[in-house]
Amino acid sequence: MIAIDDYVIDVLMRDLVGHDSSVVRFLVYVWFAGEQRNGHVVEASYRQIAESIGVSKSSAQAAVGWLIRRKLLASTKKTVTATPRYKVLTPWRDYEGRSRSQP
Repeated sequence: MIAIDDYVIDVLMRDLVGHDSSVVRFLVYVWFAGEQRNGHVVEASYRQIAESIGVSKSSAQAAVGWLIRRKLLASTKKTVTATPRYKVLTPWRDYEGRSRSQP
């Protein structure tokens, strides 16, 4: 069982599934969150992502690109042809931390 931040269900799910009409983006984000247990970076190809959640490779690729643009996912590669390494980002936690520390 993985723990999912309340923000993911209460806000992000509505934003991705309802407003943007993209269930795949939400599924990809949740899949990465589950794979990234304890802060580990996830190394996965688009094919692996697609097969893991049951969507097409192009849908997985589009979802990953969108999540990166929205700063919900970070991607790095050791070389141009290497399999990407991903890290799930939680900008709402960073925002809450900054707002609490400021008077």
